[in-house]
Amino acid sequence: MSIGLLGLLDDIAAIAKVAAASLDDVAAQATKAGAKAAAVVIDDAAVTPRYVFGFSAKRELPIVARIAAGSLRNKLFVLLPATLAVSYFFPRMLTPLLMLGGIYLCYEGTEKVLEAIAPHKVRDHEARVGTVVINAQTLEDEKVGSAVKTDFILSAEIMAITLAAVPNASLWMQASVLAIVGIGITIAVYGVVALIVKADDIGVGLAGHDGSSIAGVMSRKLGRALVLGMPGFLTFLGAVGTAAMIWVGGSIIVHGLEAYDVDFVGHVIGSVAEAATHALPSVAAAVQWMVETILSGVIGLLIGGISIPAIGFAIAPARKFSKRIWYKHGARN
Repeated sequence: MSIGLLGLLDDIAAIAKVAAASLDDVAAQATKAGAKAAAVVIDDAAVTPRYVFGFSAKRELPIVARIAAGSLRNKLFVLLPATLAVSYFFPRMLTPLLMLGGIYLCYEGTEKVLEAIAPHKVRDHEARVGTVVINAQTLEDEKVGSAVKTDFILSAEIMAITLAAVPNASLWMQASVLAIVGIGITIAVYGVVALIVKADDIGVGLAGHDGSSIAGVMSRKLGRALVLGMPGFLTFLGAVGTAAMIWVGGSIIVHGLEAYDVDFVGHVIGSVAEAATHALPSVAAAVQWMVETILSGVIGLLIGGISIPAIGFAIAPARKFSKRIWYKHGARN
């Protein structure tokens, strides 16, 4: 009996070692995949704060929490199973779906550029697509909904990059890596976003710090710097977020075209970037990234410029018609 018990304990110990090794492998794979998705993660963190602009201080963190909850739902309950299912059953559909998401990012980013250049045209466009809001709660709901939609596209890109980092792993391994990366990235991104949007309040607290010690003086100086600097920083971050949407959207389209052997655009971008690196070999990597980013952004602007009238005059009327039908049906019920 005792020998059998010892044998059972040995078996349990062996299973535990295998499980621990498996968990270590999952963590290692998740770290590797998350690092590959870092560029999109940075874009996500830059994009989100602009959706909180214009709201009272007491609503900032609740709005960030709503967007984060929507992002987590998207990643775990929509994108994770959908990414696995599409990659397994319909692998050829993954690229066109990502390209549709890229077009949406280009549309959103280009609309923000148009808003800065010609705000009256954006108001006309919003009237056509039915996005004019009527009260504070509706405005918040519209902003949260728009942020979650944008996050959905960026999250889809993150999940696709993550899955591509573990192509030969088991289904369990792929699902575990996607879940870990999804949760980790959501916590990291929206933790940073929460700090950014509340930095001015932190600055006010530090600026009011009493005491004549060196720590007190430094605290007050840091607080004043935060209070004075945050409005400009948030404006800059909003511009970076808009540029990131256009760049990421454009790069998704370029890579998607290459997957269908339409590599002319990608070849031109690569050739220009390579020529620039020869001109500045001491900073070749930075120059290559900058050139590729700028040119992908130009492609994104062109696609966004085409998509705005297409959505305004073709897709939006159908959307408004479906909304009217839905509201009538809801009113009867």
